[in-house]
Amino acid sequence: QVQLVESGGGLVQAGDSLRLSCTTSGRTNVMAWFRQAPGKEREFVTAIMWDYGTTFPADSVKGRFTSARDIAKNTVYLQMNNLKPEDTAVYYCAAGPAVYFDAGRYDYWGQGTQVTVSS
Repeated sequence: QVQLVESGGGLVQAGDSLRLSCTTSGRTNVMAWFRQAPGKEREFVTAIMWDYGTTFPADSVKGRFTSARDIAKNTVYLQMNNLKPEDTAVYYCAAGPAVYFDAGRYDYWGQGTQVTVSS
């Protein structure tokens, strides 16, 4: 069983930056970030491969969000720059064997962290 613990959410203003962290108790091939706004489906944000550090950002966040991993700390990060009000959501990290854009394909999930961007 893999446990994921997230941190780093908060309330910021439009244009600000925020970094989320997700520490895992076990290793899978891929770590991903999703977000879910009220009344909406969970949306893929980005994914990163542990072995190569290759990332797969969604078009909606390219150029603003980046992901990275610290292998020694078993931690992945989501650096979010130039935040917009439409980025407001609960952000979740997920772990799985491959990169999937469908949330249902991931085996393990963090508890979620709220990110609120005010205009």
